[in-house]
Amino acid sequence: MWHPGPPLGIEAHRFSTLDIRHVMAKSRPQNETQLSTNLPGVTHYITGHNDQGRAIVESSNPGHWTPLLGDSLAFNVIYTTSGFPVSLNDNKDIKTHEEVISSKKLGLVNANGTVCRMVDFAPDSKPLVHRTQSLDYGLVLEGEVEMILDDGVTKIMKRGDVAVQRATNHGVSYVSQPVLLKLRSPRVCLK
Repeated sequence: MWHPGPPLGIEAHRFSTLDIRHVMAKSRPQNETQLSTNLPGVTHYITGHNDQGRAIVESSNPGHWTPLLGDSLAFNVIYTTSGFPVSLNDNKDIKTHEEVISSKKLGLVNANGTVCRMVDFAPDSKPLVHRTQSLDYGLVLEGEVEMILDDGVTKIMKRGDVAVQRATNHGVSYVSQPVLLKLRSPRVCLK
């Protein structure tokens, strides 16, 4: 039976957020092109099935950060799809993802597909206000960001906060060591 607390016989410990970040950052080496020094290295685990239909890890790879705009931010593309619904047969989706990544032509969106990426902001980064014709989910993994909308509204988003960007003109500004997870859906229809 599932137990919501620590495993039986193991004493729970309390750590401050700073302690946990320090332990996390030291527990795994950073990825080569990573901007944040307080974030541990990221590993992508892609699962699948073996010949008996049992779940397996198809691949395990370190995150690869691509610096952009003079190192003011970096993208780590975790996974992409290129159609909907996604075909998982014969690992077609994995092969297509690898082709998209190796083409080096992935933009902010992947037409008719999805993009899951992490975004790491440098301290001196300026907000890049943009609009994509997609449905985006932005989850703050670490730090704080200021979400900026074109009507002048701003919201401070903290660790654990999520923004659902519905094809809106928006930007994100550095507040304190932010790392975001962005999920982009297929293009949306705008009238």
